[in-house]
Amino acid sequence: MTVILGQTFTGISIGAVLLLIALGLSLTFGQMNVINMAHGEFIMAGAYTTYVLQQHLAGAGLSLLLALPVAFLVAGLLGVVLEHLLIRRLYLRPLDTLLVTWGVSLMLQQLARDLFGAPNVQTRAPDWLTGHLTLPLGGAELFLPTSRLFILALALAAVGTLALVLRRTALGRRVRAVVQHRELAEVSGIPTGRVDRTTFFLGSGLAGIAGVALTLVGPIGPAMGTNVIIDAFLVIVAGGIGRLRGCVVAAFVLGVLQSVLEWSTTVSVAKVAVLVALVAFLQWRPQGLYTLRTRSLV
Repeated sequence: MTVILGQTFTGISIGAVLLLIALGLSLTFGQMNVINMAHGEFIMAGAYTTYVLQQHLAGAGLSLLLALPVAFLVAGLLGVVLEHLLIRRLYLRPLDTLLVTWGVSLMLQQLARDLFGAPNVQTRAPDWLTGHLTLPLGGAELFLPTSRLFILALALAAVGTLALVLRRTALGRRVRAVVQHRELAEVSGIPTGRVDRTTFFLGSGLAGIAGVALTLVGPIGPAMGTNVIIDAFLVIVAGGIGRLRGCVVAAFVLGVLQSVLEWSTTVSVAKVAVLVALVAFLQWRPQGLYTLRTRSLV
């Protein structure tokens, strides 16, 4: 029972990481139909923001907490610049956005190498995230790393805030109107250009927060965005493009599945098995777990 619960928590923590890296992309890709291959580099920007703050602030805990809003702003502004200079000319042309943002991602990777060097760097975790929470379980004990609990809480807080914004605010109503019918929203008086920039700011800012969380998992480097972007797209496609609830469910299901397979096999075999299972699932249900309900006749 201890082993089962331990692996389940490991899977949930992996799912929380997947959810954080995919949450911002669910807006820019799922909501706006923009294939942003530079999303991973926005995650990298958030991670390096934490690294830079640690170089100038004495306390690791203070730098981590300060990095959350700063990384959100840094990555969000990068997203706004990308949307204003390139993406706004390529709406309704998703393949063109893929090629353009792929080139931008390569440029940002080289910029990171020029600024911070090619080798990976490591950030320090604050003392209050280096231990573990012990839960008694019969005659045994279950150890829950506090860093993973922090990432899980951060992911749930991000999801709750995003859902609240989309469902309860005027901005959220405008975003949903533009997603469902851009032309009708524009003739109704909704400033679609401003909504696009705001949506891109939010999605890119969430990528920056994911970068801060990833500093607690392992080292960071110029190529870290390439290592996570595929996982982000897999989560969104499996959950259903444009569906926040599907993104949440798919992230935790894939995380638990990967954890169980890693325990019974190896890391490499587990990744291959998860990919094969996902391909088989999409053959059966190509629209993903959830689909957007409309009144369209087509």
